[in-house]
Amino acid sequence: MQDIPDLDAIDLAAAIARREVSCVDVMAAVLDRIAEVNPALTAIVSLRDRDVLIAEARDADDTSSDLPLRGVPIAIKDLVETAGIRTTHGSPIFSDHVPAIDDLLAARLRGAGAIVLGKTNTPEFGIGSQSYNPVHGTTRNPYDVTKTAGGSSGGAAAALAARLVPLADGSDMMGSLRNPAAFCNVFGFRPSFGRVPPTPEGDTFLHQLATDGPMARSVRDLVRLLDVIAGPDGRFPHSLPAEAPFADRLDAPVAGQRIGWIGDWNGYFPMEPGILPLCERALTTFADLGCRVEPVIPPFDPAALWRSWTVLRSWAIASGLRVHFDDPYRRDLLKPEALWEIEAGLSLSAVDIHEASVIRSEWFASLARLFERFDALALPSTQVFPFDADMHWPTSVAGRVMDTYHRWMEVVVPVSLAGLPALALPAGFGDAGLPAGVQLFGRRGNDLGILRLGHAYDAATRWPHRRPDK
Repeated sequence: MQDIPDLDAIDLAAAIARREVSCVDVMAAVLDRIAEVNPALTAIVSLRDRDVLIAEARDADDTSSDLPLRGVPIAIKDLVETAGIRTTHGSPIFSDHVPAIDDLLAARLRGAGAIVLGKTNTPEFGIGSQSYNPVHGTTRNPYDVTKTAGGSSGGAAAALAARLVPLADGSDMMGSLRNPAAFCNVFGFRPSFGRVPPTPEGDTFLHQLATDGPMARSVRDLVRLLDVIAGPDGRFPHSLPAEAPFADRLDAPVAGQRIGWIGDWNGYFPMEPGILPLCERALTTFADLGCRVEPVIPPFDPAALWRSWTVLRSWAIASGLRVHFDDPYRRDLLKPEALWEIEAGLSLSAVDIHEASVIRSEWFASLARLFERFDALALPSTQVFPFDADMHWPTSVAGRVMDTYHRWMEVVVPVSLAGLPALALPAGFGDAGLPAGVQLFGRRGNDLGILRLGHAYDAATRWPHRRPDK
């Protein structure tokens, strides 16, 4: 029983399928682990009643279904609507909200046999890379509970690292999946835009910055989850075509692959001391696997990417949250960063948005030319190590003042702006024993190529199964 929470998801699902362990025993062991560890972390929130969960696990034992996640416990990010389970979006506006229907991602997870035990914590409306909110409090890092787990998928990353769940979903607009993966020594995958469709709502033709994706302690687990949540939806205009399961195609030689290391983009991105050496050491693993790793500076102005990003992000956030901003009561419940984004978005003109989109298109074309030379590009996943959990965001990095609440995460923007597949890889631990990560990304649609590289790296390093002193 004590070993169950340590199992990877594939091994756990296989043991359940072979009837070597019951779904009831799995659920009991996971809930015991949550009761022991979660109070210090606040990774899982809105935990469902134990008796109800045990009853659902018993029902899973009584079925002969061969669903891929039958009986596997999972907690879903608190930005995803889950039928019958409190979904707060980290906001007091939704503190008592219990949806009647599942979002598409939750429906696909339940349809695969997973048992949803609760939610994972997130900042208010997913804004900011620090998972605190007035409803549930602050998520803390399993490697040091005085530090942040990152965000906005901080609860998911912390729950994985602490062995509270074997799998987790995340979402990523501005590194919301990659940042916490790095901070918590796990894997996070931002798929090509359209690979994992959202629940159709709002203007899905125009807004293409955020996507859901899988998180796990191994790449093979991550791919198993991706196969469940990916796939076209006829209601979503940007759905990518269906593909054969990624899990069936993951093993492949990677020798000869070329990886371009962007680093700090010739000093443009300020980096906390220790981040770059860890990332560079991680990339030597690819060299040991027969890949060719070489430095590259993209022929593009990174400051232009930031200008484009801030316009398109504020526009998207204002579009989604204006309904709350226009209500005086709800407006008073929004945090300052949300108000700042909404006000910035509402001040934009059509010309502003068009010019930002042109920069985005030019960047995509520039990357396409780089991918004629490289199979993948690499950047650090974050510019800092996990910082104090009581700090909302770093106001300076390496002596450089951050002029916005999210400038310290600028290193994720090149991927987000282009909608490319990116895998956040653990890169080891700094001198203080805190994790860091490197992101590997490729051309749009080449999710499999990036995952194969990550799988080879995972097999060679096994970082999520190591501690800072080992």
